[in-house]
Amino acid sequence: MRATAHVLRGIWIIRTEFDRLNAAQRRLLVRVWTQKMLQILGAELEVHGQPPDHGPLLQLANHVSWLDILVMNAAYPSRFVSKADARHWPVLGALITGAGTLYIERENRRDAMRVVHRMSDALREGGILSVFPEGTTSDGTGLLPFHANLLQAAIAANAPVLPVAIRFVDGRTGAPHPAPVFVGDTTLMASIWAVLGASHLRAVVRYGQPQAAHGRDRRTWANDVRDEVQRLLEVSAAVQSPPGSAGAAPV
Repeated sequence: MRATAHVLRGIWIIRTEFDRLNAAQRRLLVRVWTQKMLQILGAELEVHGQPPDHGPLLQLANHVSWLDILVMNAAYPSRFVSKADARHWPVLGALITGAGTLYIERENRRDAMRVVHRMSDALREGGILSVFPEGTTSDGTGLLPFHANLLQAAIAANAPVLPVAIRFVDGRTGAPHPAPVFVGDTTLMASIWAVLGASHLRAVVRYGQPQAAHGRDRRTWANDVRDEVQRLLEVSAAVQSPPGSAGAAPV
């Protein structure tokens, strides 16, 4: 009930206040709201590396759950590029749409070109965008291939890319936590219910270093970024921080 009330409050804020706020005020509001949501869900946030604080920048992250968006926005807000299905998620769809999400019909090549143009414009204006280049969620035990199409926006705008690795772990042991995994036949509501009932859930976000294209085509660049995200995941798996340790930022 608290989570539902918080989501509805977020939708009300977007519809009544966002138009009167500047970009910095919006980012602060989104960050505070998402940190509160993680608190309601009983999830800690642990951040390693340097979150972005200005654009232009395109973040590329692995994708485990619908919770990834909240986790990344709690660290530092950005605009996300998401599959069009997310627009129709119950309640949450209205929330992420109001926050400026760009939707893409991944099976439609023409729509991908449209989104790349919009992303390029946003990057040229100094925006921070986030993409899940696997194109779908995984179980968190490995990485799927990275789709390269959307990296064309960073190439066109001469913007750097920031690799980001996300893991969900048991805060006591550092072992992978199954609750947020959103794959297969799992419904959104079933996944949300699993997160609400989870204990000792911790989201670990590890940022790499921004990198420029340096003449790489989008496929080569996508493969290189994937290798870096894989490395960051392996580092996170090797370093287990107990609650309250240095580097941990409980929400």
